[in-house]
Amino acid sequence: MPSTKNLSPRQLSALTAGLLALPISIGIFILTGNIIVGAASLLLIFSGSYGLILFTLEKFIYRKIKLIYKLIHQTKATKKEEVYFKYILPQKSIDEVREDVEKWGEKRNEEIELLKKNEAYRKEFLQNLAHEFKTPIFAIQGYVDTLLNGAMEDMAIRKKFLENAAKNVDRLVNLMNDLDEISTLERGEQLLYKQNFITQDLIREIFESLSIKTHNKNIRTTIKKGCESPIMVFADKEKIRMVLINLVENATKYGKPNGSIVASVYKIDEKNVLIEISDDGIGIEEEHLGRIFERFYRTDAARSRDKGGTGLGLAICKHIVEAHGQSIHVRSTPDVGTTIGFTLESRRD
Repeated sequence: MPSTKNLSPRQLSALTAGLLALPISIGIFILTGNIIVGAASLLLIFSGSYGLILFTLEKFIYRKIKLIYKLIHQTKATKKEEVYFKYILPQKSIDEVREDVEKWGEKRNEEIELLKKNEAYRKEFLQNLAHEFKTPIFAIQGYVDTLLNGAMEDMAIRKKFLENAAKNVDRLVNLMNDLDEISTLERGEQLLYKQNFITQDLIREIFESLSIKTHNKNIRTTIKKGCESPIMVFADKEKIRMVLINLVENATKYGKPNGSIVASVYKIDEKNVLIEISDDGIGIEEEHLGRIFERFYRTDAARSRDKGGTGLGLAICKHIVEAHGQSIHVRSTPDVGTTIGFTLESRRD
């Protein structure tokens, strides 16, 4: 016998009709003393009760349930859904219907929570964007106003203020370029020109191109011992160059003086290669690790802005790596250092 918690409408109707018909027919048999009359009463009462109860369930209760399902789907029912409502849904027990509604409710709650998070993220992003633009614009405005109000006559001040204004203009241009780059990546409009190239060669080129910055802090750049053997990947070389430049620049900004930046390259399997850039700098608190690839997210706003940059570098790295169908990750411990790694496809023959 099926569990009473999972009875279909027909089973529920039959059970209820039986519970009604059996005692009544027994009573009739006792009163009449005729077994044929008792059996006929049982059959008639059971049939009548079954039909009435099933009619009530399907026409009233399940009609309401069908409306609930249609409201859940929020669309005009397709032919497939109409078949479902007509033939399959009436076979479900009330508990099964309740489970369906609960699952739908949980899914809607998840969507609502995601929308709330996205809304909070949007507000934070707009606030950060406004701040990123406001800072250099106000600085330029201040320098220009000061020059127009008489400071232009002093050659030394004029040159200094114009140089500072030019730096802030460069900052705005970099910000616009980064925003344009990340918007293109997000829309999936950035074409990838993949080719085979040796990872270590590209890393050495980047170490050389950023040697002035690393030399100023006396930071040593190396490829990890055991990772020197050439490993070839299949990717957009210039896009990966951008990723590695961002990672090495970040490691330089937040690395400690007289420290080191170490690049590691590992062949995970026949299909994937792991590239990591590690520093021994200030590190990142665990609470920030999940958000460092967000646009404009800064673990320490004041200190980060003093270091320069647009706050979009890691977000661009993430989009470039994901555009390759790969992933990027971070490991960090405060005052120990940070390692950011990403995977790429192995060489193609």
